[in-house]
Parts: sequence; C-alpha cells; structure tokens
Amino acid sequence: MPGRSLPTIPTADVAAHNTEKSCYVTIGTKVYDVTDFLDGHPGGGELILEYGGKDITKILKDEISHVHSDSAYEILDECLIGFVAGDGVMDAVTESSKPFEIVPLPPSEAGKIELKGMAQNQKPLYAATGMSTAEDLSRETDPTLDYKQHKFLDLNKPLLMQVWNGGFEKEFYLEQVHRPRHYKGGDSAPLFGNFLEPLSKTPWWVVPTLWWPVISGVTYIASQGLSTPALAGYWVFGLCFWTIIEYVLHRCLFHLDDHLPNNRVALTLHFLLHGIHHYLPMDKYRLVMPPTLFAALAAPFWKFAHAVLFHNWYAATAAYAGGVFGYTLYDMTHYFLHHQKLPPWYQELKKYHLKHHFADYQNGFGVTSRFWDRIFGTELEMGPPKVVKTS
Repeated sequence: MPGRSLPTIPTADVAAHNTEKSCYVTIGTKVYDVTDFLDGHPGGGELILEYGGKDITKILKDEISHVHSDSAYEILDECLIGFVAGDGVMDAVTESSKPFEIVPLPPSEAGKIELKGMAQNQKPLYAATGMSTAEDLSRETDPTLDYKQHKFLDLNKPLLMQVWNGGFEKEFYLEQVHRPRHYKGGDSAPLFGNFLEPLSKTPWWVVPTLWWPVISGVTYIASQGLSTPALAGYWVFGLCFWTIIEYVLHRCLFHLDDHLPNNRVALTLHFLLHGIHHYLPMDKYRLVMPPTLFAALAAPFWKFAHAVLFHNWYAATAAYAGGVFGYTLYDMTHYFLHHQKLPPWYQELKKYHLKHHFADYQNGFGVTSRFWDRIFGTELEMGPPKVVKTS
C-alpha cells in the first residue's frame, strides 16, 4: 500500500479478531485482514479460523501441513492493514504525535527507542481505547481504513441501521464503540440518514435558551407557597441532588455495558443513548441532550421529586426546578469540557473527563464533579498513566 502509512494495532485487538466476521492473522509484526479470503481458501475457511488472531509464520512453512507458495504471500500482501503494537512499537508510539503511523523497527533500534522513551517519560498507548493522549480524540479518522481494519461501522453511511443490522456480538461492539473516532472536518457523521437527522443534533446554547425560562416559571410557582429562605433551601437541595442523579445515570444507564443483553435491540439503544458519544466524542452537536429526550425524562423526574418531598407540593416543585437547573449546568459543562478552553480551576475537570474517554471509560463518571466518584470508588487516577502491556 504505497503512499499511505499503516496503523499500529494493539496485540489484544489483533487477538480479538478471530471469527468469520472479522479475522486477522500476523506474520511477525505485520497484521493481515484475511476475512474476505476465508471462502476462497483452498483448504477451507475453518483452517484459517484456527489461527485467527494469531501468528501464522510457522504454519505457512510447516512441511507436514503444507508449505505455502509465493502466491500465498502475495495474496497476504494485499491484505496488509497494519503492524502489531508489541513492546517495541508501543515504546515508539510514546514518542510520536501520530501514534498510529509508527512502523515497527528492528529489535536493536526498538531497544534504543525504548531507552529514549523511558528517559523522556512519555505517555503510553492505552490498549482499551487505542488512545495515547486526549489530543488523539480529535485526530481525524480515515473512514475507509477504519472500516477495513475494524469491520465495525462505515462513518460515511448512516450509523444507526449499521448497528441494528450489523449482527455484532456484545463484546466486539463494546470494544469498538469505546475506541474513539473523529469524523472528517469535525462535522457530524450521519446517524439516521433521513428526516430524523436534525432531531439528533443539538447546539449547546439550545439548553439554556429552552430550559432556563421554564425553570424560572417553575421557581415562581414554587415561591407562591414558600418563604424566600425555604424556597432557596429546597431549590439548592434539588441542585445538589442532581449531582447524584447525574452520576447514577452515567454509571448505571449510559455505561450499563457489562450488563447489556447480547442482542441488537439492547446494543442499538445503548448506541443511541451514549455509545455514539464515546464512538464520536468530539461531535459538537451530539454532546448535549436533545430537547425531545429530556422532555421524556422530565416527567419521571417530576414524579420522583414529588415522591421524595410528598409532604409539601411547593417544596417538591422548588427542588424540581433546582434539579433541572443542575441538569442544564451538567449539559453545558459537558460541552465546554470537550470544546472550550476553560479557566484554570476548570482545567483539571476537563483533563479528568477526557481521561474517561481516552484512557478508562469504566471509571470517572462524574462530569460536573468528582465527588461521587470518590464516594463510590470510581475516581480516575490523574497521575502519570500506567504502561499497558500488550503481550
């Protein structure tokens, strides 16, 4: 493939591609996608699948089985998609601003890079997400290469029906949806591909424009039955209570991940609710909740507030207003953490949230605060990242 740099692929990722839907093999450091060759293999596709995700150097030269001809290697050359990110490559990646364009070097050279990388204390590539730093989240993805390599979603086509019709196993889906991509030019990739498309996109300013007048009106109604101190107290209670709702929603609904049923209905709903955000984290029009979705959630929240504060309708209404205001702060904060340069006191929160995306999506569920992460033991470590071993 002249003229184009090929990506490095973590060893764990190569090993995961071992089915008839997506089959990789390696020869040394080279990774080949042989999925399309399964049906055409003279010995049958099942023989290739035995070595799916594994190195085939020895079996190609095995005299008892079958010594493969030069033509077999020529076919493989056409299937080359990248290089396995073994220890030497991973160390080389730590030095590069384009980690997926690293080409493996001979062991002697890799050793030199390893020492240099250790001396400079660079950050490693995270095997779970394929990211090295937060900046990688906005590295533009080549849709053609990405689809050929991962056999997941084609960014140039409507995504939702691809998830619905993809027949993906849950494990493969979760692995892929948490490997961030960045659509060309920072635009939004097509989700529905029809008249519903505009409903899936929401500029951040819609949130305060639409909901703050509603909050003001609900607060005024609550004030008719409460003194000013009581109104303020219940309103602030609702605002604070929102933070635990934010945490629970993010952890127990949006990241239901391991508890998802292994069927296309569950995977498609997951993708709609939050999967698309981890798949395309820098899509600025899918960072805040669409008004139609929040309107659907607003009714249960109203019932919940009045169930908790059943003794006083006005108190429950004030708390509800404060809670909805908390939601608007959450949505706007979420947008700013991804797309705005923030004042110093917010920078650490930005680093914290972006690390949830590029390093560890199974922790760090607080967006406006790390408080509940500390309470429930899901706080991200913000020191130097641990080196990820890939073999």
